[in-house]
Amino acid sequence: MPHRMSLAQMRDLIAHRQLSASELIESHLRQIERVNPSINAFIQVYEEDARRAAREVEAAVARGEALGPLAGIPVSVKDAFDLAGQVTFCGSKLRAAEHAATDATAVRRLREAGAIVLAKTSCPEFLFNWDTDNHLIGRTNNPWNPELTAGGSSGGDAAAIASFCVSGGLGSDGGGSIRVPAHFCGICGLKPTPGRVPATGHWPVIAHPGGLLGVAGPMARSAADLRILFEVLAGHDPRDPFSVPMPLRGPILNEVRVAVMEQFNEIPVQPAIRNAVRRCGDLLAAMGFLTEPFDAEPIAAAPALWWTLFAEANAPLIGALIRGREAECHWTGTEIYNRLKDELALSARRLIEVLMERDRLRGELLAWMGSRTLILAPVIGVTAWKHGERKFTVGSGGASIELFTDALACTVPWNLFGMPSVAIPMTMTENGIPVGVQIVGPPYSEETLLEVAVRIEEARGAFPRLA
Repeated sequence: MPHRMSLAQMRDLIAHRQLSASELIESHLRQIERVNPSINAFIQVYEEDARRAAREVEAAVARGEALGPLAGIPVSVKDAFDLAGQVTFCGSKLRAAEHAATDATAVRRLREAGAIVLAKTSCPEFLFNWDTDNHLIGRTNNPWNPELTAGGSSGGDAAAIASFCVSGGLGSDGGGSIRVPAHFCGICGLKPTPGRVPATGHWPVIAHPGGLLGVAGPMARSAADLRILFEVLAGHDPRDPFSVPMPLRGPILNEVRVAVMEQFNEIPVQPAIRNAVRRCGDLLAAMGFLTEPFDAEPIAAAPALWWTLFAEANAPLIGALIRGREAECHWTGTEIYNRLKDELALSARRLIEVLMERDRLRGELLAWMGSRTLILAPVIGVTAWKHGERKFTVGSGGASIELFTDALACTVPWNLFGMPSVAIPMTMTENGIPVGVQIVGPPYSEETLLEVAVRIEEARGAFPRLA
């Protein structure tokens, strides 16, 4: 079953003529036909385009041409990135007329490397939620348990990759939108430093001030495959206001210390989350990394600052977009807006104050970290929740936390501070649901994070996969 191979295995077999691109595409199309009725991950599947692209790869192989690093590899793209000639719905019927003239930069780089865009995956309306559901196709389900969410906003990608419908995908993350679905579905996801992977051609447009938070990044079943995708995607794009000419570099592993955060200050997490972080910390210590506790008190204000930039700054834009068409909108696109619509009074002065405080906290944290400190933390305070659930039990004593005020506290500081983070699966709950962790680094440390993630996976051993 070629669709169950790693991306690296697929690539090598195609290059050595032991597997044809057409065989690989057909295997994935059959898998989509088999499992998508259960997970409901795809806005659109491009069967004939993919078959045609596969034949072109085979012709290049027959001619003995040099192949790109992703030649013949089927990938998915979140429905927030432009595909030439296709509608970028971003989960909303309100955008049905928004046909893209060109590919997003990241999509173009995937294609130039030989990847075959097999499908566009679903997302919540306007990417403004952590449940993937919309009026276009309905809710996307967690492949481990359809009663649970696959997460958001890159939930379609995560469900498709975990289910072996594609080998990897392109997502985006402004508040956990790559890492949370990866954690929920048992795969890997990289939230890069802003601009390390260009977000040109993403909607909503990633620019100031919200673009400080949002990034484009890869998702895959393993950290090794994630690294292959990152090396294709990374690079300067002058049209991305955050992009810098940063070349690929080797990892830095000597004298690295890992600061371990089991929870964000006094906000509790579910026991399964804490246990996963502890296990990962033990693996890192056994590998020779110096580990120590991380004190999050100096950045205690980070979640509230992120909320101002993500929710309070964007809610008025959502309100202007939907005004007069509220009845056509989906609850995933209006949930945050409805929480804030009576308080839409973010002044320019307040925005500047938040940005200045953000910069102060970021500077102090990065000065403490230097270039050789990584942070091990939960991805989010809970495991995959029931569709629409917003309050979660975190202990046997009945303690609970809420999504917007508590659960995301482990997730969003790294968006606020523009720091890269890689999420990897670590353990399983008693009910058979994946639990991930995240490794956070200073800006532009993606190569180090990915190398550490690969080593953690090797020490952890094979992770359970869906049948």
